[in-house]
Amino acid sequence: MRIAATFGLNQIVSHGFGVFLFAALVPLMREDIALTHWHLATIGAISQLAYLAGALLLGVIGHRLSSATLALGTGTISTGLLFTMSQVQDPLIITIVLATLAASAAISWGTIVEIISRCAKPEQCSTQLSCAGSGTAWGYGINGLLILVVVPSLGWQASWQAAAAFGVFVVVMTWRLLARISSDEARQTAGPATNSSADTNIPAANTIAAKKLFSVIINERTALFSCIICFLVGISAMPFATWFNTYLDELGLPAALGGYTWSIVGLSGMVAGFAAGFIADRMGHAIALLVIFSGFGMCLACFIYQPSRYALIAGFGYGLMYFPVWGILAGWIRQRFSSTATMQISSICMVTSGLGGALGNLLAGYIREVSGSLDLVYLAITMAVILLVLLMIFIICLDLKKNQAVTIS
Repeated sequence: MRIAATFGLNQIVSHGFGVFLFAALVPLMREDIALTHWHLATIGAISQLAYLAGALLLGVIGHRLSSATLALGTGTISTGLLFTMSQVQDPLIITIVLATLAASAAISWGTIVEIISRCAKPEQCSTQLSCAGSGTAWGYGINGLLILVVVPSLGWQASWQAAAAFGVFVVVMTWRLLARISSDEARQTAGPATNSSADTNIPAANTIAAKKLFSVIINERTALFSCIICFLVGISAMPFATWFNTYLDELGLPAALGGYTWSIVGLSGMVAGFAAGFIADRMGHAIALLVIFSGFGMCLACFIYQPSRYALIAGFGYGLMYFPVWGILAGWIRQRFSSTATMQISSICMVTSGLGGALGNLLAGYIREVSGSLDLVYLAITMAVILLVLLMIFIICLDLKKNQAVTIS
């Protein structure tokens, strides 16, 4: 599990800090920077489009580049930009920096998918991917601690600086791990041929040509459903995270509640990363996805009923759903494709997630402007999660019919 742990640290930097630290700090940053609601909506939408662009770029040309170079490059870029966020106060520059962080995060996750898919045993693939993905949850938890501990005494700028310092540590750890993996692969190549590769018995080609990638996704059921799921996850999860602290502020609730909630998000995501991956490897990926989507939906229903009372419950459900979903989907795709092809398809899944996130944030900004409240935004998020639950029930029914047909034949 050393590989999963190290790349979980990368997720803390690229996603926990690079994508979500701004949402956690924005109510505090607005005291010093003139950030309007439209600024927030624009930053959310552009960041998601940048995430989309990074994922699309990785899907098209990622298989031609070294995974080690991509992992170290994105880690270094993210670390530098996190420090930059502590120094800038112009909304335009902040938007550019956050967009670049989002694109780097997308490339980082796709690279992690390729490396773990290549190195992990097939029966542990989803567990390791989900555990690595839950590194974002640790980032959420640390974000909450930054709000509660660092900001009151040192200011919001120190939070970005602390994130950058952690990024330096992670880049060093990643470099050491990748050097060891490269050394192990070199020894295996020099030694006698074996059948221990995780790609054994995978029917798909090692890579997918860029011009055929979208055709493969449209015609292969697992890949297509994964993209649809990611779109719905993006349209629900991204607005939830972007506007959550702002919604609590709108309701007149203390800022500390947001800090506690993000800590709960991190804690639930840490546990869900392993638990959901374990369920996926043992009981099936569709079952695991149904469990996490249903849990998030029930928590959201409580939250929209009484936000002040159930904010922590909403955070628990969000952590339960958001962090494991990426590893479970990557493991699902890995059952049908090679590690490199899994990276390519997972990248397109991130593209659809980015589209969903951009659309969701723009709609949230529009609803907030028209209605003057975020109440309807969180009702719409709940409806999107219900669609995810229904989609998973449909997929499970299709699998049951397929298995019955095979048994009869």
